[in-house]
Amino acid sequence: MSGKTTKKDGRRLVLASTSRYRRALLERLRMPFDVVAPDVDEAELPGETPAATACRLADAKARAVAVRSGDALVIGSDQVADAGGIAISKPGTHEAAVRQLAKLSGRTIVFHTAIALVDAASGRARHRLVDVRSTFRTLTPQAIDDYLRREAPYDCAGAVKSEALGIALFERIESDDPTALIGLPLIALTDLLREEGVDVLASDA
Repeated sequence: MSGKTTKKDGRRLVLASTSRYRRALLERLRMPFDVVAPDVDEAELPGETPAATACRLADAKARAVAVRSGDALVIGSDQVADAGGIAISKPGTHEAAVRQLAKLSGRTIVFHTAIALVDAASGRARHRLVDVRSTFRTLTPQAIDDYLRREAPYDCAGAVKSEALGIALFERIESDDPTALIGLPLIALTDLLREEGVDVLASDA
């Protein structure tokens, strides 16, 4: 989905992301937007907490795109899974995903999803961090293998694709924003856009 203006203030809306999941979530708001890939090193910094990593990277992604986006409003987001202070990354391979889910079985972890909205013209940034506390079921090796082969969620933090079959991995999910677990907290985003004068619910007419 691509376009040139937001609904209300005439500025472009830009998603600084290569994630197809974030793009699909933003499409739910039915506003035109452009997608630009940020060039950001996503490695953790020494001593950095998972929540701090998510916040830093969300801001870095938005600012990396904002410098070439005129007067647009630029959205950056990042998610880090936190298992007792240890960051859980995207597995990348089947074998790594098996190891991750075996370690997460029966545990409660926190998915930190950060969002930054940067006004490219002024450099002003607004931020939110939304946490999702997620308790995994006890997962057998067969259940893990079956899930991974059916869903192939190797580009998802912790191998969790919660908008699809991954929801069956959980006993309980606690959050103020259900879309945060998928990767873009839309309740938080609509609040930030409103602060910038963009009313998502306003008609185009």
